[in-house]
Amino acid sequence: MTEKPTVAVLGLGAMGHAFASNLLKHDFPTRVWNRNRARAEDLSGAQICDTPREAAEGAAVVITMLPDGEITESVLIGADGALAGAPKGATIAQMGTIGVESTTQLARTIDSTRPDIVFIDAPVSGTKGPAEQARIRILASGDHAAASAIEPVFSAIASHTQWLGKVGAGSRMKLVVNAWLISMMQGLAEVARLAETFGFTTDDFWSALDGGPLATPYAKAKLDMIKDGRFEAQMALAWGLKDAGLALDVANDIQMPALERIREVWAEAVEAGLGELDISAVYRRLGKHA
Repeated sequence: MTEKPTVAVLGLGAMGHAFASNLLKHDFPTRVWNRNRARAEDLSGAQICDTPREAAEGAAVVITMLPDGEITESVLIGADGALAGAPKGATIAQMGTIGVESTTQLARTIDSTRPDIVFIDAPVSGTKGPAEQARIRILASGDHAAASAIEPVFSAIASHTQWLGKVGAGSRMKLVVNAWLISMMQGLAEVARLAETFGFTTDDFWSALDGGPLATPYAKAKLDMIKDGRFEAQMALAWGLKDAGLALDVANDIQMPALERIREVWAEAVEAGLGELDISAVYRRLGKHA
């Protein structure tokens, strides 16, 4: 039996915690680090480390799942950073949504300081629930051939990996996917309010869709959250706002008036205190104007 590589997971938010949990279920030696150590205490079998450097020591694969480019760079670079601890030939998989510019800069930094490291740009399509069930999709880019150690790791945490080309292509596709996701969520919230105005429930609306091409599981899940008034974050509204901004930042000359307006609405919702709730909580903000 082929020995499984040691994996370090840096960042134990909803997604990173799910990654670490699934790796442990598949018997991968797993080392973890998080700023708040308490997030790791339920990961039985994981080695909890005090610094990113310690976590990366001896790891064939290092996964970063952090909120943005600045934090990701701070966790990788420096005396206590993962790059200082990662062994020669290790693979670093950056799996957060940090944008194209930050990804490109990070790749350059790693190439200049640790050319013996393989850097893979691998953001994911999916939220907390699918991540816990290892049903996310990975949008990977980079030197696939040089990153053979990453394949069994990706298989343990995801249902599918799509390789898209050179580093940065994964982050570009992630912005395309999230721009569509954000637009769909805004549309669902608006039509749920419209249905309510006409005296229909979200169940009535879903029944009109059910069995047809518009009846996506994602739409059903979000309509159920709206119906039940429960908005525990699968994808936090604040992070959705961030991702809308990242997409608009690289749109260049493409006109995206709908996404621009959604960013304004979501910024208002975050300012109103909804940022830590799920993106479906924008429904609440729309009610302010009903």
